[in-house]
Amino acid sequence: MNRNDILREMGLGPVWKLRATPPQAPAEPVAVAAAVAVEAVAQDVPVVAPIVPIVPIVPAAPAAAMDWDELAATVAACRQCRLCETRKQAVLGVGDRNADWLFVGEGPGAEEDERGEPFVGQAGKLLDNMLAAIGLKRGEDVYIANAVKCRPPENRTPAPEEAAACKPWLERQIELIQPKLIVALGRPAAQTLLQAEVKIAAARGKLHDYRGIPVIVTYHPAYLLRTLPDKARAWEDLCFMKRTMQERKSG
Repeated sequence: MNRNDILREMGLGPVWKLRATPPQAPAEPVAVAAAVAVEAVAQDVPVVAPIVPIVPIVPAAPAAAMDWDELAATVAACRQCRLCETRKQAVLGVGDRNADWLFVGEGPGAEEDERGEPFVGQAGKLLDNMLAAIGLKRGEDVYIANAVKCRPPENRTPAPEEAAACKPWLERQIELIQPKLIVALGRPAAQTLLQAEVKIAAARGKLHDYRGIPVIVTYHPAYLLRTLPDKARAWEDLCFMKRTMQERKSG
């Protein structure tokens, strides 16, 4: 397979349609309460403060000793941050639990939230093409996870406290899998793994470290769908990943 064939496999040719503008988010409870209070004052009616629901933060059991079944059950019931309020289900990850390759994305989108599997929409199709370009296949020596396990509303970037709440689950996944290489797909995933401010342009093409495991930073597939010229740079990253894995296995 030559370079053009691989770029075509990655979907470089077609122009992907941008996602439709997400529906307007409902008003926050506090904003609604403020509007009610103003109306009540205007009509000289006593104001009764509304009850704004608070998510109970249930202390999690230590993740370090969990096996896969315990981890999956804990993540499914997790209420460590407010993302649990709007999720349909938590998305732990999918693939070979003894994989050499671990790909970590940002967080579930709408379709992932529905189906309970990461990378199943248009970005997932592109990721599958990227894997195929270097001889890989979803579920075969590959595990796919996200930095946060619940969908952020309107697919926004996870907040730092949300990523911090999910960090023990990702750490335990890595401990259980023991991959030879971790690929961070996008800035939020890279920052969660490296615990540092990351700029993709500066982080690409270098080996980073997560507790002795090499980490390669590249673009998130959803970003590549919106920014076609960077698919060529993503191909360079794929070649770098493949060389790195070959060196790891031969060493």
